[in-house]
Amino acid sequence: MLCLTSYHMKNAPDKVTIVKKSSRDYPDVLKEIHNAPKQLYVRGNLSKDHSLNFAIVGTRAASEYGKILAFKIAKELAELGFNVISGLALGIDTQAHLGALKGKGQTTAVMGSAIDDNSIYPSENLNLVKKIVSSGGAVISEYAPGTKSETWFFPERNRIIAGLSRGVLVVEAPEKSGALITARAALEQNREVFAVPGSVFSKNSSGTNSLIKSGAKMVTTVDDILEELNLTDLKTEKGLKEEKNLTEEEKIILNIVEKEPIHIDKICKTSKMAACKVLSIISILEIKGIIKNIGGSKFVKFN
Repeated sequence: MLCLTSYHMKNAPDKVTIVKKSSRDYPDVLKEIHNAPKQLYVRGNLSKDHSLNFAIVGTRAASEYGKILAFKIAKELAELGFNVISGLALGIDTQAHLGALKGKGQTTAVMGSAIDDNSIYPSENLNLVKKIVSSGGAVISEYAPGTKSETWFFPERNRIIAGLSRGVLVVEAPEKSGALITARAALEQNREVFAVPGSVFSKNSSGTNSLIKSGAKMVTTVDDILEELNLTDLKTEKGLKEEKNLTEEEKIILNIVEKEPIHIDKICKTSKMAACKVLSIISILEIKGIIKNIGGSKFVKFN
């Protein structure tokens, strides 16, 4: 059962609840790891289903390339039903949480500080904490409200990020990065490790490129993650649901666009629609993620 103790916080409508390791609400996947926290302090809703927990982590000093990718991958995973887990740090972590929120999915922030308003670190992300909680996600820590942060809290929390997750994706990380600590924890806990490749001239890609050389799964799109986890059916199911909500004209275009690339001119000719009309419909289908422009004015069905 949940511990009856809770902390009400100034300037916050939510409260912190203690979930002890002996509680049925304590995540089973976290009980598996070495040195699992004796209790978790939780703001928000701790997910009951951990089968689609996936972590995205990386450097605080992220490049625009890294930020865009972290946001995009998190958004797409959230749209497929994943709970995106990260550490609320500036840079990659922040973009992962924001992407999940944009995808209208759940996200969980594992803190290297206490989780009352006055203790949140970085303080710049206090509003993000409130958005995560109000959206149905959770912000968690093993440290009691009011606990003064220590530098070693942050590498310690990385074992929780990995422990909660089915896999860990490192988007950008220099050689000495906390994200690599999370990756090592994931390997020790028999979780899958993924990494985004980057330029050999980029300091932020030195860690991720090394992970890939050591056997981490290289990720350039969400499909790489789904294939490695044997979850490609999630995307197919999403596509089928979306196809049910198409207009008749959208269905006509979609029936023409098959797995093999087809040129826009042939689509216009086969559909007997004006080019401007076809382009408008194709743009909508691209936004919905059902078809994809592969270049040269050619398109393929995405799912």
